Amino acid sequence: MATAKIETPDSKEALGEFIQFYDQVYAYREARWRASPRLDMAVLTGETPFTEGRTVRPFLAREGSRILARVLAVVDARYNRHWQERLGHLCWFEALPDTREATRRLMDDACEWLKSQGTEAARAGSGFLEFPFVIDDYESLPPNVLRQNPAYYHALLKDAGFESEKGFVDYKLEVRSELRARWQSMLEAARRAGYEIIPLRDIPEGRRVREFTATFNDTFKAHWGWTPYTEAEMSSLLGAIGRIGALDTSVLAYQGDEPVGMLLLVPEHSSGAMVKPERTLRDAEKLNVLAIGVREAARGRGVNLAMAGYGFLELVRRGAQYLSYTLVLDDNWPSRRTGEKLGASVCANYLAYRRNFLR
Repeated sequence: MATAKIETPDSKEALGEFIQFYDQVYAYREARWRASPRLDMAVLTGETPFTEGRTVRPFLAREGSRILARVLAVVDARYNRHWQERLGHLCWFEALPDTREATRRLMDDACEWLKSQGTEAARAGSGFLEFPFVIDDYESLPPNVLRQNPAYYHALLKDAGFESEKGFVDYKLEVRSELRARWQSMLEAARRAGYEIIPLRDIPEGRRVREFTATFNDTFKAHWGWTPYTEAEMSSLLGAIGRIGALDTSVLAYQGDEPVGMLLLVPEHSSGAMVKPERTLRDAEKLNVLAIGVREAARGRGVNLAMAGYGFLELVRRGAQYLSYTLVLDDNWPSRRTGEKLGASVCANYLAYRRNFLR
């Protein structure tokens, strides 16, 4: 095999190839999520709030006209300022099978660029628009934001100098009548305790974005790998997911006039997935996406359960038969216990990787 050439695409045509490579890698799957050309191009060209305070550089490994692997190197000044670190991120990694040498050279070049920007290590699988790599369930269609990577990615990453850094678990549940009663009871208990659960649709837009952003950032400020949102980012995000009904299922929890918790709950929209004619999606693959947080002063009082209960009941009202609690850090036991109290159990495991430059 000829030696792969490492390129940095910069023209619209080359960036389009970079984006479309995702669909090429996953064409083998019977059920998969599509690439997001509009969002991806906006990120690559800096035409989105999500690139504010971030420098991105795409890399391609090519053999002749054939792309073998890709990755997006990111220097996230906002992350490094929040955590007082000098970390780079390697996002959107994809590769064809049997590309060991090409992947090593791709990652070497991307890491050299990150080092030239003053970073000391690179993380793959967590951070800027990035989610971890699945390590067991390679066949099911996951919630939309989660990865569907092939099993061989782990060998490619380890061979390219990465170490396992952080584990995650994914939770889901089958809707049952006793669970619906449990969620209703959780919601009523919080209301009796003086908390009010308000869907985002009922909060004026300016206040909605301001309070949801502040609450999200405060509840996640000590969460491993977290980078605070800007209001511009949150406005863009809520605008996008609002089109599929997320403002009805996402909530803020209030104690008086003070927001003390938030739930971001995106309904399932598996109709947007690519499914081959011979494949039928199971109800257990038609899953929402969830993120939940409670301010420290209100923790341990059932606010988390009430918010999730509200959102789950709304999804059930729409016909959902399975629900997702989505990703939780392995060692985030308070959140894992919340998922279990809601009736969910572990359905898949995920992993983030790290490559240290100074050894």
